[in-house]
Amino acid sequence: MQLLSLLFVLAPLVTSAQIPIHLGAPTTSSTTLVDALSADPDYTHLIRLLQRARLIPTLARLNGTTLFAPTNEAIEHHAAEDSLWAAGLYEDEFDQSPRDNIQEKLRQELLYHMLNSTLPPFPQPEESTVQVHETLHYPRKPIDPPTGDPPPSPPWIPEPGGTLGGRPQRLRLAGRSKGVWVGVDAFGEGGVEVTKGRVDVANGVLVGIGGVLEPPPSLAKVIPKHPSLSYFSLIKNAEVDRELKDLSGLTVFLPVDPAWDALHPIERLYLESEFATDDLLKILHGHAVGAGDVFWSESFDAGADLKTIKGNHLKIAASSEKIVVNDAELVQPDIYASNGVIHTVSSMLLPPSSLRLTPEKYLLALKCTRFVSLLHSVNLTSLINDPDAQYTVLAPADDVISLFGDSDLPGEGTDELRRTLQYHFIPDRWTPNKMKHKMLLKTELREPGLDHEPQVIEIEVTHGATQSADGKVRFGGVGTVQDYAEIGNIVIYFISRPIIPPPDAMTSALPKLELSAFLAAIFSTSLADAIKSTPRSTILMPRNKGFEHIGVLVSDHLLSSAGKSDLTHVIMHHVVDGVYYTDSLTNVSGKSIPTHDGSDIRLVNGSFTASGGWPDMTSELHLRNLITETGVVHELSDVLIPRTVELTVGKLARAAKGSLMLSMLVKAGFEWVLDASAPPADSPWAEMGLDGKGWTLLCPSDNAFKHVNITELLGDAERLKEIVGQHLIPTPPRQVSASKSGEKAKDDKLNLPISLQNDATYSTLLSPHNAYGDIVVRSPKSPDGPLLLGIKGARGTSAQEDWAQVISWGRATTGDGVGGVITIDRLLSPYHPPWFVEYGKPIGGGVMGVLLICAFFCGVRWVWNKEIDATYEPLDHPAPEEDQ
Repeated sequence: MQLLSLLFVLAPLVTSAQIPIHLGAPTTSSTTLVDALSADPDYTHLIRLLQRARLIPTLARLNGTTLFAPTNEAIEHHAAEDSLWAAGLYEDEFDQSPRDNIQEKLRQELLYHMLNSTLPPFPQPEESTVQVHETLHYPRKPIDPPTGDPPPSPPWIPEPGGTLGGRPQRLRLAGRSKGVWVGVDAFGEGGVEVTKGRVDVANGVLVGIGGVLEPPPSLAKVIPKHPSLSYFSLIKNAEVDRELKDLSGLTVFLPVDPAWDALHPIERLYLESEFATDDLLKILHGHAVGAGDVFWSESFDAGADLKTIKGNHLKIAASSEKIVVNDAELVQPDIYASNGVIHTVSSMLLPPSSLRLTPEKYLLALKCTRFVSLLHSVNLTSLINDPDAQYTVLAPADDVISLFGDSDLPGEGTDELRRTLQYHFIPDRWTPNKMKHKMLLKTELREPGLDHEPQVIEIEVTHGATQSADGKVRFGGVGTVQDYAEIGNIVIYFISRPIIPPPDAMTSALPKLELSAFLAAIFSTSLADAIKSTPRSTILMPRNKGFEHIGVLVSDHLLSSAGKSDLTHVIMHHVVDGVYYTDSLTNVSGKSIPTHDGSDIRLVNGSFTASGGWPDMTSELHLRNLITETGVVHELSDVLIPRTVELTVGKLARAAKGSLMLSMLVKAGFEWVLDASAPPADSPWAEMGLDGKGWTLLCPSDNAFKHVNITELLGDAERLKEIVGQHLIPTPPRQVSASKSGEKAKDDKLNLPISLQNDATYSTLLSPHNAYGDIVVRSPKSPDGPLLLGIKGARGTSAQEDWAQVISWGRATTGDGVGGVITIDRLLSPYHPPWFVEYGKPIGGGVMGVLLICAFFCGVRWVWNKEIDATYEPLDHPAPEEDQ
C-alpha cells in the first residue's frame, strides 16, 4: 500500500518540478547564484571546481535553477575518496590540455547538483512525500579519447540527449525526522542531508548540502550496490555486464534474491558457472525493455503492455494494494542508472520451464566443470546444450582430471582434443542392464579413416552389474569410480581417467608382444605409413608363432632384401578391405573377403584359408577387436601366403645361405629344380618322368663346405651329379595315415617339406642308381637332441659323411605345394661300401656253405664206417682152457 501511494504521489511532483515555481521574492533580488556562492566562505571549494569545469558562465546564464551546493567540508571528504575531485581541487595543472578543456566528467557530476527548475518548498519531516526532480545532467557515453572537435553547442548550456532516451537524470528529495535529504531512493532512504538553509536568488535557489551527490553509474555498476539483487550480481558475467553497460534506454525488471529459488537447483548451479552466458542473456532479455524510452514507475498505466528484448510481454496491473508485472509484484521501483532504470520484482518474469535443463547443466552440477570447459574450448557445446538429445556421457570429474593433470589430454582448443572429447559421447541412453560384455557402441567421434563413420568403443560388463560403482562396467579399458547418474535424457558415467581414442593400427598393436614379428616385418618395408592411413581396413596380424610355423627359411626369405616384394604381398594379404568387428566374423563360414593384395581369403569354421601357399595352409582366427582409427585388428595363429607369392626351392636355398649348393645344382644341370620348371626335354630327367613333381632339397649351408675342395668337386661332373642326386628327394603329395594322423597333423602344423618321423625313408634322385641312395630319418632320443638325416644302410664311416643334422626348413609353394628345402650341417657324400663290406657277406656265406658241406660229408662217412666195422658176440659157456 505504501508503494502504491508513493507512485501516485510521484507523478504530479515530477510534472510540477519541470515548471518554475515562484514562492516569493528572493532574499536579495539582485543576487545571483554565483554571487551567493562567492558571498559564503563555505563554498570556496565548489567555486574552484565550477571554474575548472567551465560552469560559472552556465550558472550566470541559467534562470530558475536550483543548485545543491556541497560545503567545503563535504567536498574535502569526497575528494579523499575520489581522485577526479581531488585533482580538480588541489592540482594546479589539472588536465589543462586542449583536448578536454571543459573537464567533461567533472562537469557532468556538477550538473547533477543542478535542477532545471526552481525547487518547491521542502517536504515536511512528518510527510512521506518523495519529490522527484529532473537535473541538468544528461548521461551519455563518453568519447574516449576526446575527438578534439569543438562541442556542438555552447559549453555553458547542458546538451540534451544521451543514454536515457533524451531525458535528464533524476534526483529525489525527501523529508525525514531530523531534516531534508537529497538523492534518496524511492522510499526516501539514503541520500545527502541538507545542512544549510535555502537561499533564493534572482536566477534560482541555492541549497547547501553536507555531501557530494554522485550521479548514478551504468546498470552494470548499480546492480551490485543493491542487496536485494545480490544473486543476480553474483551470476552475471562479462557478457551480461557488457550489455548492461553499453545498451541505452533500458528498463529492467530484476527479480529479487528469493525469486531465484524457483529455479531448479541444477539450473542455479549452472547459472553460477562460467558457461551460463546464453541462459543469463536469455534471462536479461526476458526482463528488459529496450525500446529506447525509459519507463519510470509513474508512467505505468493500468493495463500497460511492455515488450521485452526477448519478445515476451510484460503486462502491468495496478490495484489499490499493489502493482503487478505479469504475476510478479513490484518490490522497489525506480533504481536510477545512467543508461536506464531498474524495478525489482518478487518473482521471475520468465517461466522456469523456459530454462530447460541440458547435459551441460547436469555435468556442471556433478562437478565436471573442467570437462565442460574443455568442451567449450573446442566448440563442442552442441553435444551438451540440447535438452532433447539422448546421450551416454563418459565424464571425468574435476578431481580425476586434477589427479592426472593435462598430460593425458591434448592442448585446449586443438583438433586432437576435439577428437578425444567426441569419443566420450555415446548416442542413446545406455544403462548397464542394456549392455553386453565385449559389445561395441558407436560414439560421436567420426574418423576420417572410417570415411567419417562413427568410431566405436568396447564395453566390458560383468554379469550382475547394477547401479553401483563396483568396477563392473568399463569403457575402452577405463573403469568407473562412482555411481552412474541417470538424469533426464542422459546417462553419465564417471570414469577413472580420460579415454584416449584409438590410435593407428601400428600404435595399437605395439604393446602386444606376441605380434612383434609381424610389426617388425611391416616396419622393415615402406608399408607402415600406408597401413596406418588405409581407410576402413581390418588387419589380421599373425602371432610370432605363426612365423615359426611357416618355417625358418620362409621367414628368412621374406625378411631378406631379395624377398621384399614377396613380403609386401604377404603383409597386404593380411590387410582386409572393410571393417570387420567380432560380431561380423562370428558364426560365419564360407565367407570370402577381399584383401589389399588383390586376392581373397576365405573364412571357414573360424579359420582363414589363403589364396596361395600350400593346399593345407590355414590360420585360426582369434577375434580381438583391437580398435584403430581406421578399423580393427584381429590376430591369426599362422601367416597367410597369397597366390602372388611363389616360394621356390631356389628362394629357400638362398635363404638357407646355400649359395655353394645352388652352384652345384646349376653346374650339374638341375637349375630347373630351383624354379619348379620342367626338366629339359632332351635330358634324362625328362625320360624318367620327373615333370611336375615337387622336390625337397637337402641343402648344406655354405659353412658345411669348409673341408670340401669345391674346385675339384665342380670339375668332376659324374661325382657332382651323384652328390646332387643324393640331396634331391622327389616329393609326391603327402597322404595322412589314419594310424598316424596325430603325428601328421603335428608335421603339417610345422609345414615340413617332408615328414620327419622316425625311420621315415625317402628315395633320392640317386636311389635308382645306387643301393645306398635312400635317406632315412632318425628322431632325437631326448627333447634337446638333434634330428638327423642319413644315408640308409651306410656303414663303416663312423657317420662322418653319411649323416647330417637338420638345422632349419622351408616349404615351397610350387609343385602343388609339396617339397622345399631342409638345411643340414654337412654335405652327404654318396655311400660306396668298402670291399669287405660289399663282398664280406657273399664270401662269408660261401665259406660257411663249404664248411657245412664238408661237415655233412664227414658225418655221413663216419656213420658209414661205423656200420661196416667187425663185431663180436659173447658165449653162453666159457671156453675150455688150453693145456699148458
